[in-house]
Amino acid sequence: MTDVQNRPYHHGDLRRTIIETGLDILRDEKNWQFTLREVARRAGVSHAAPYKHFPDKAALLVELAMIGFDRLREALAGAKPEAPQSLFEEIMPISLAYVAFGTDNPALYRLMFSAEEGRSVGMHLDQRALAVFDIVLDMLSRGQDAGTIRKRPVRGQATAAWALIHGITLLAIDGILVPEKVGSAPLDAAIATLVEGLAIPQPI
Repeated sequence: MTDVQNRPYHHGDLRRTIIETGLDILRDEKNWQFTLREVARRAGVSHAAPYKHFPDKAALLVELAMIGFDRLREALAGAKPEAPQSLFEEIMPISLAYVAFGTDNPALYRLMFSAEEGRSVGMHLDQRALAVFDIVLDMLSRGQDAGTIRKRPVRGQATAAWALIHGITLLAIDGILVPEKVGSAPLDAAIATLVEGLAIPQPI
């Protein structure tokens, strides 16, 4: 476990220290059953210190989830290919980056999509969360404009793509994408199926 109790704390960095300690606990314990008192203890600050920036634990968890969306957006943006030769070549690296983020950060990913305490809907309407969805919307909109993707309501297409990748990510996190059941390359096969549904057939 990360020795977060030895985290250096400097006056004026309390909010950052609380957030980073929360992320450490989330990663190490793979859940968010901790208390603000525990966060304060591990951060080496007074029990009352976290309340200076977060009125309760739920507020801290929302911020941790938002940081997750920020990091996921950065991962997807960094995975976008510069000159893809096909829709598959454009979607595949972004999909791989999405699944990798989830499997590398399982507790954070689950928190981002948790419906606990009614946070989920509000979080997903926050601009930081919408920015992830916007990457998919932009890719599909450009494809429609270029004539490579079927003219359908783009948000419906994006929802289908998101549902597929999100489901695969959760299956991967739970370790049940076993080859005996889904084959040796389930993500490739799923993305190929998605592309077939999105793409306009090109003349041979």
